[in-house]
Amino acid sequence: MANCFFAASSAGATAFDIQVCELGTLEATFSTSSTSATTLATEADFGFMIGVSDTMWVVICAILVFWMQAGFAMLESGLGSSRWTYLPISPELDKEKEKMACTATTFASSAIDGTGFDLQVCLKAGTTAGADGVTLGSLSDVAILVGVSDQMWVLVCAILVFWMQAGFAMLEAGSVRRKNYNNILFKNLMDASIGAICFWLLGYSFAYGTEKYEYQDPGQDNKFIGAGNWALQNFNNDQTYVSWFFQWAFAGAAATIVSGSVAERCRLEAYFCYTIILTTFIYPIVVHWVWSVTGWLSAFYTAEDGKKFISKNGVIDFAGSGVVHMTGGFAGLIGAIAIGPRKGFGTPEGDKLLKGSSDLLAALGVMILWMGWYGFNCGSTLGAGSGNGAYMNLASKVAVTTTIAAAMGAICLMLYSRIVQGYFNLSLCLNGVLAGLVSITAPCSVVEPWAAMMIGIIGSGVYLGASSGIKALGIDDPLDAFPVHGACGAWGVLSVGIFATRSNINRAYSFDNDAMTSGNQFANQLLAVVVIGSWVAATTSCVFFPLKFAGLLRVSEEDEDQGLDVSEHGVELDKIEGGEDVKRAGSVDGGAGQEEKALNNAV
Repeated sequence: MANCFFAASSAGATAFDIQVCELGTLEATFSTSSTSATTLATEADFGFMIGVSDTMWVVICAILVFWMQAGFAMLESGLGSSRWTYLPISPELDKEKEKMACTATTFASSAIDGTGFDLQVCLKAGTTAGADGVTLGSLSDVAILVGVSDQMWVLVCAILVFWMQAGFAMLEAGSVRRKNYNNILFKNLMDASIGAICFWLLGYSFAYGTEKYEYQDPGQDNKFIGAGNWALQNFNNDQTYVSWFFQWAFAGAAATIVSGSVAERCRLEAYFCYTIILTTFIYPIVVHWVWSVTGWLSAFYTAEDGKKFISKNGVIDFAGSGVVHMTGGFAGLIGAIAIGPRKGFGTPEGDKLLKGSSDLLAALGVMILWMGWYGFNCGSTLGAGSGNGAYMNLASKVAVTTTIAAAMGAICLMLYSRIVQGYFNLSLCLNGVLAGLVSITAPCSVVEPWAAMMIGIIGSGVYLGASSGIKALGIDDPLDAFPVHGACGAWGVLSVGIFATRSNINRAYSFDNDAMTSGNQFANQLLAVVVIGSWVAATTSCVFFPLKFAGLLRVSEEDEDQGLDVSEHGVELDKIEGGEDVKRAGSVDGGAGQEEKALNNAV
């Protein structure tokens, strides 16, 4: 007789009362009264993993279906293919569920003197408890599946967040003049590349370090900054690499926001300097404060006495309205102030000449960003199978609140443009989408759908006010990066203290207290806005203004007039009849000998 297991005939049994073998017949039954029966792996365990995988599959497919909106937009604009293929759902998915069905099950131990049931045995149809038992799996099998699903979910979402770099690139290319295409695309590429190396060498260590408290590891991590694990050299568990990848994608997004604020007049050497400092030091410090278990603002911080440094819940910023968007937005504001406005800014004629070159590219960029935002927000659960499927359920809710806020932001600014401006303004509506997305990023897991709608409405108003305000002050922000990311990011952080509910905070963070009704949570959120804004403004001022005074920040007036593609990238521009410019060898639009009319007149 081979592969026998000592089993209980029911989950509620108090002893192993039968023996089950994979082949052969029942040879003995016996009882061990000293062994307590505990069901470890049941059909329900495997059923829940199937449910998690089903939910994950549907969420990912829904994101891909949403991406078809961009495809239709490009198709109707004269780009893309008109042929679509829809693949049916494979019946094999249902067959996998059928395989799990058993006519009878027993709960087994691999040893007669085991302290619990570590196996489940499925009996085939027409058999008895003693014959032809098939081992289904153990608790360790379920744990492995949970761990794999968590890593797969975070990895897929990190790829979506990185895909947002393409969205930023398209949005920024469409919002600048054609003579600066190469330059803005080059900055986006370098943000990701330089940011990756800097975040690998030092940034991630400053953000998370060893994640040990001062009382556990004196002289290493503290409430202000992380330390240790330089260049990931102390990563002994391969599963932790997914954390770096996910966080790097966020760091790249924060750095890219600034490129829009200083577009069309910033020297590349100065921009590289800023990118290095932001991804190595400025941004990782904010991450440590809010997201590390040892950061002083963190909702995850627990002191030696079991208390938080910031009372009750700490600061709640689920996916980064403050950490990512405020950091990028406030850095962009300081950069725009330091570098000064573009030539012609603030005059009716100048504003017309400074108009972006392609609404098509801008719209494509926003659709890519909206798609990537689901990785940004939903992926911040940092798990899928954990919590018996609770993480995946939370991610699904986050997808709903994210969608509602973005849609409401677009609708509000669509109505505003029609009523106030007298026409439907596409650019304004695109920024409305982004305003809603940035606003919901912090509270997406702790608010109800109706609150997400309100957050999107208010976020669109915050954007309008901030955009008008900086223009009135003579600050030239070509992409409205500060109004969208800085101002709406601050609103998103504050909105947690207004619209979050006790039950939702308990669901997402497992905190159950009166922080919302007492005003404590709003006070924490307000503190975070003040601290993050002050930190970023102070540190980036120490970067941009010395570069300005050294004459290294801004290109010459001549270079600005002819475009940075010529002065910084060697692209040749020729004039033809009508004053339109043509891109030649070295341009982003074609190789040697190819010429194409520009979409807008040269300035």
